[in-house]
Amino acid sequence: MKKKMLSNGEISAFCLGLSLLIHSGVGVGDGLALLADEETDGQYREMLTELANSADNGVSLADAVKQCGRFPDYVCGLLEVGERSGRTEEALSALARYYEDRARLDHQVRSALLYPAILLIIMLAVIGVLLIKVLPVFNEVYAYLGASLTGIAGGLLSLGRALDAAMPVLCVILGIVVLFLILFAAIPSFREKLTGAWRSRMGDRGVSRKINTACFAQSLSMGLSSGLPLEEALTLAGSLLDSVPSAKARCEDCKKRLENGESLSAAMKASGALPNAECRLLEIGLRSGTGDAAMEQIARRLSEESETALEESVARVEPALVMVTSALVGIILLAVMLPLMNIMTSIG
Repeated sequence: MKKKMLSNGEISAFCLGLSLLIHSGVGVGDGLALLADEETDGQYREMLTELANSADNGVSLADAVKQCGRFPDYVCGLLEVGERSGRTEEALSALARYYEDRARLDHQVRSALLYPAILLIIMLAVIGVLLIKVLPVFNEVYAYLGASLTGIAGGLLSLGRALDAAMPVLCVILGIVVLFLILFAAIPSFREKLTGAWRSRMGDRGVSRKINTACFAQSLSMGLSSGLPLEEALTLAGSLLDSVPSAKARCEDCKKRLENGESLSAAMKASGALPNAECRLLEIGLRSGTGDAAMEQIARRLSEESETALEESVARVEPALVMVTSALVGIILLAVMLPLMNIMTSIG
């Protein structure tokens, strides 16, 4: 049976807690045992206990994590490099920061997709009530006054009757949509499969490209700060973009240019792995001997830009939905009320 992968938030908490214990002088095995003692979730505590036993038996942290089967390959790879270079604590700290950022970004993406969808369903429900329930009442009023709904109002009334006749089918469709939204919000594995399929087809445009670039920069910064050689850091960073072929291709192109003797900043710029402004900043950092710090600053800036772009997209979608649906409601009401006002004026 395939084991359930840990979420980004759980990976971040694990790496942060273990790095703090190692920093205070506690061994890896003892640190894992302490984390297990403090854990209340049974399955998670069992996993930590298994890791602690493996570490006590002489298994390296990277191998123990890999054998556990609940961590991404990227975590295993970076831990292996950190242990090999004697920088396990730095590798854990970098992983904690990275997966904390990923967890926050996942929450924002989920909100960006979920809230507008719920708002759209509510607005469509309001319009449906107007067409199916309210317009027939007005039609009866018109019939009592010796008139009938014509023009736009008549067409809307016919649409409302058609929707009323198709109500069983619409209820089934609405139930499927609601179930889909619940699954998307509540089940991480379902959400990851869905977003992964979308990213493989459309996931490298607009805001998605900013997010991919930020992810690549964060991963590269983490690898360099953990003592990882540049080529290995690029390989690991590219492994996070396997679900986005075009982003993966940019990373591979950058590696080939480096192998052909180009500088890191030039290879990044030519391949499009990083924006031109960030490439210039990286070049300055490399010349001054602070390439790691420059890469960390670049990753932070790109992450902030991607989050801002995502928030702006959501901020545009919600008002647009409200404006469009409000306009539709207004058109429906005006199409009914204006003729009625004319009739009442004639009677008066």
